[in-house]
Amino acid sequence: MEPILRSFLSLSQGIRYAAIYADGKLYSASNEGLPDESSSESDKYEELIVNPTLLKLVTQRGNIDCGGADYVIIRYGNFFEFVKPISKGHLSIGIHPDQDPFKLIPLIEKEIFKQNL
Repeated sequence: MEPILRSFLSLSQGIRYAAIYADGKLYSASNEGLPDESSSESDKYEELIVNPTLLKLVTQRGNIDCGGADYVIIRYGNFFEFVKPISKGHLSIGIHPDQDPFKLIPLIEKEIFKQNL
């Protein structure tokens, strides 16, 4: 899984973190030495609890009459978080706060397709 995570990190210097939670297993990687990094323990619970719950809520709402849900963008104080459902889990990408996450989404989506997630 490490090469897949590194492929996301290499898409842009604006990407600081990548995680995949699939089949009940969490895999993550980050560019080290970044300012305002969150702790790995905090990231772990974000991926195991927060992001799956958000995706469930947004997906259920989206399926009622909004045409589904493709992804969620969260704006924390220190970074953006892109969260997208994938087969048997989700992908999470942390993005520097000075970047426009909507400009990175096409690159991320292309890599998701390339990696067959």
